[in-house]
Amino acid sequence: MSEYRVASRYARSLLALAEEKGVIEEVHNDMLSFLQVCEENRAFVLMLKNPVIKHDKKGVILEQIFKGRASDLTLTFFEIITRKNREAALPAIAKEFHNQYNAYKGIELATVTTAVPLDKGLRLKLEELVKKMSSKEKVELIEIVDKDVIGGYVLKVGDRQIDDTLRSKLKELELQFSQNPYIKEF
Repeated sequence: MSEYRVASRYARSLLALAEEKGVIEEVHNDMLSFLQVCEENRAFVLMLKNPVIKHDKKGVILEQIFKGRASDLTLTFFEIITRKNREAALPAIAKEFHNQYNAYKGIELATVTTAVPLDKGLRLKLEELVKKMSSKEKVELIEIVDKDVIGGYVLKVGDRQIDDTLRSKLKELELQFSQNPYIKEF
């Protein structure tokens, strides 16, 4: 089974259980902190994926890292995942849980790429634009700073993209100038 299917099924189950227990916000925060640990510590992710390290040892490591920081439901979930030898899928499960949580709460995820960090006013304008595009009330805007973007921004919302960069405008002008309406082609 593909990693995405595994992650989707476990994330859906965890979301339903967290909703049933009334601890959905705590579990969501736990998954975000787990993702933060994964982003900051590559060795941790490699340990989870390492087939040489025994599964019970990985479970002990997860418990030592997250005991006292994570909810009981999350710790129990980690225990079940390690018992089923699926700890390599935990980062994907945490990402998918965040995606399903956003869908459950009606939050639209959008990514904006700019050359410089956004100021508060521009960030609010982009959030309003995303709200109009998606018809959702809440927006989670992920900001990426890319020095290769000369000016403007690239906004991705779901499968739609708005490329309002200087580079795209220059390419558009180049295309317009390449088509001369005063010269007849035969």
